[in-house]
Amino acid sequence: MNIAANNGDWSGSWVAERLGVELVGDDGLTALLGLALRRNPRRAHLLVSNVLGKHVPQSPSVVYGHGFALGRRVRDLLGERAAARAVVVGYAETATGLGHSVADGIGLAPYLHSTRRPVPGVTPAGGFEESHSHATSHLLLPEDPALLAADGPLVLVDDEFSTGNTVLNTIRDLHARYPRKRYVVVALVDMRSREDAGRLTSFAEEIGARVDLVAAASGMVKLPEGVLEKGQELVARYEESAATGDQPSAAPSGPVAQFPAPLYGGALEADYQSTHPGARGRTESAAAAGWGRPAPTQPHQTDNRTTPHPTRIDLRWPQGLPDGGRHGFTPAHRIRLETALPAIAARVAEALPVDARRVLTLGFEELMYAPLRIARELEALVAAEVRYSTTTRSPVLAVDDPGYAIRSRLVFPAHDNPADGPGERYAYNVAGAGFDAVVLFVDSAGDTPELHAPDGLLERLGAHAPHVLLAVVPSYVPALTEESPAMLPEPLRGPAFSSYPAEDVGWLLQDLSDVTLEAPTEEREEAIQSGGAHYAESLPVEYQPSDQYQALFHAALETSAVRLAEAVGVVTETVLAELPHSRLRSNGGTPIPRPVLVSLARAGTPVGVLMRRWARFRYGLDLPHYAVSIVRGRGIDANALRWLAAHHDPRDVVFVDGWTGKGAITRELADAVEEFEERSGVSGFDPEIAVLADPGSCVRTYGTREDFLIPSACLNSTVSGLISRTVLRADLVGPDDFHGAKFYRELAGADVSVAFLDAVAARFAEVVEAVDAAVKELAVADRTPTWEGWAAVERISEEYGIHDVNLVKPGVGETTRVLLRRVPWKILARAGAGADLDHVRLLAEQRGVPVEEVGELPYTCVGLIHPKYTRGATGADGRAVNV
Repeated sequence: MNIAANNGDWSGSWVAERLGVELVGDDGLTALLGLALRRNPRRAHLLVSNVLGKHVPQSPSVVYGHGFALGRRVRDLLGERAAARAVVVGYAETATGLGHSVADGIGLAPYLHSTRRPVPGVTPAGGFEESHSHATSHLLLPEDPALLAADGPLVLVDDEFSTGNTVLNTIRDLHARYPRKRYVVVALVDMRSREDAGRLTSFAEEIGARVDLVAAASGMVKLPEGVLEKGQELVARYEESAATGDQPSAAPSGPVAQFPAPLYGGALEADYQSTHPGARGRTESAAAAGWGRPAPTQPHQTDNRTTPHPTRIDLRWPQGLPDGGRHGFTPAHRIRLETALPAIAARVAEALPVDARRVLTLGFEELMYAPLRIARELEALVAAEVRYSTTTRSPVLAVDDPGYAIRSRLVFPAHDNPADGPGERYAYNVAGAGFDAVVLFVDSAGDTPELHAPDGLLERLGAHAPHVLLAVVPSYVPALTEESPAMLPEPLRGPAFSSYPAEDVGWLLQDLSDVTLEAPTEEREEAIQSGGAHYAESLPVEYQPSDQYQALFHAALETSAVRLAEAVGVVTETVLAELPHSRLRSNGGTPIPRPVLVSLARAGTPVGVLMRRWARFRYGLDLPHYAVSIVRGRGIDANALRWLAAHHDPRDVVFVDGWTGKGAITRELADAVEEFEERSGVSGFDPEIAVLADPGSCVRTYGTREDFLIPSACLNSTVSGLISRTVLRADLVGPDDFHGAKFYRELAGADVSVAFLDAVAARFAEVVEAVDAAVKELAVADRTPTWEGWAAVERISEEYGIHDVNLVKPGVGETTRVLLRRVPWKILARAGAGADLDHVRLLAEQRGVPVEEVGELPYTCVGLIHPKYTRGATGADGRAVNV
């Protein structure tokens, strides 16, 4: 569409009328963009975003929401696994807050923004030029040099794509240093010409990488011949008018779009000039040049004209938390900030005047994100209308006309001792906007005498708002001392951690027993399905079985112990026979296999202990056994693999799990091991999983492919050494930490973990012949995985209108987990299934979940998680309702 140049409601019509500029593009483009004139020899016009929070004061929720939504789109584009490996880079100064908001939307992506502020002692990891900008040089100064070296997707975020040159320069520089296979470029608006878009495509082909583009809107600017010269002449005429006091014609042509409060005439500016020596020529007003009409104000200085002292707000900023992404901002930093934000915003709210109706939170150049997040919290705390914008280096002409995007400007000297020397800085659309209070956020590097000087920013703000408050965020400076990589701790063992004997298993985990991680099942399900949280960031409340359910467990154990013992023997013998690597006895002689069992906590851990017991029972082998964490969508604990590689030959490691459902963890492990080996250079781990039961036909090494009741699936921690499911949350698990878990010592009275192991191991002797026969048959059988379980899950997902395989949990074990930990919708049971489903039927009855018998089902049963779950999808009694 062509946007009418004479549309007075659009804040670009003034420029369009005078320069013949046309905006062509999406219908929503004018809601996002206005136009102004630059004082820039490279480009006449400036696209002014209404939702960026830089030049136009805007609701902080709107500003943050646009960036966060773009991040969600990037996450959907990449997929959960690739998104978890992504790094986000934003551009200074305009897009530092936008890029950070995009990183939040992606989820666990670390964030870095370019900077024009060099830091002594910090070596640049890259740099590039922004050819059309007034300040062209960008530096990348990550605290962690490895931040950009990973090979995951690199997400580049700017407020707009005009030519694409900045993106090309960035990728060219970084790809030469840190080549990767995928880039995503993100912007609020894509305004490139077809030729410029083609250049990016050609460049991607040239470097052999995929480059995707995500933008909220797209279009292009049509520029007539000579527009640069014409724009420069127009700017010069207005500049000259400002110097001589003449006012070019700029009659208002409609209502003021940016400011709900009315603009005022320029009479008070003359009073301000007369009472503020040196102010003339620094603040450009309607009386001087026809742009920027200040709001009425009370004089803030005393009779001797001293500079007013603003109200200082002690934010109590968390120690060591970066003020933004200049040196990198990790997921752990994000959690710390999220935790501290409510209290920080409350301190700002307490400092505001009680009668304030309109409040501006004003950031400082590259310091955009922290003020934005605080402003967003503040918006929910106070009755006043809260707006957010920041100061800038960018020189833009101001014209007091509703059809022009920059209605007013404040000019003041730089106050952070910039490396490129002193110069003017600007705050746009503040004067004349009717703000009752302005909260200025600066970092400590910007809290200088220049800020407080008679012609400084604080005084400029004091002329246009009755109340000015100052909040200083400590400038984060990276630690410059080199530290050796963190030493990983020794495995946790019982009885200090778990009820298993110390020799049965070493847990490559960290103890989070003192941290409250449990959340009600309904709240967890809603957060997981809405994308607001990952299942590994919290724990379900531990299910405490009724007497009737405990009786079912013990009955199931009694009837299935022999079948379990046989499956344990078969899988263990298969591992011992087929392990490709072996070690000699210490005295020479026949080589014997010496596998290192590594169970996937926690369902795999009882099986790992039983396999260890079989090897000792049958051959006198004392096999090492460790439990490690693997998280769907996040991969295996890389630090655990690093510990294993340092203490054992990776070729000896055999991964162990309880059972397969649709095979998601099987695929997860294969991808995670490949990624670990690429990153670490350590090789030799075989991602093949040995399982007790493989009803989904997902692995080659198994004890059985029958879908039968494994009693350890009936309970949670009380049959797994009193250990919780594993936890991976950024504020609790650092880059050099093992994943976490809790030890529920308080449940010792209900613990049956060792009793379960003893009951199965007691049947080893009577199944030896059956095990040997089964192993011989398997040795010559075709055990190639058919993945028939995955196909069945996909079919069920579509037939039942779920359209998400993650909500379909096949097999007795997974169905039991659905009933214990998630919000179940219904249970599909194979017709004729007997006692194996007694406990499932009981749990389903207790939770009010229907059990539907199905004729053809490759599993004994399938659990369906409630699709599109919200707490409104269940009744007050927690019973699921049909969708």
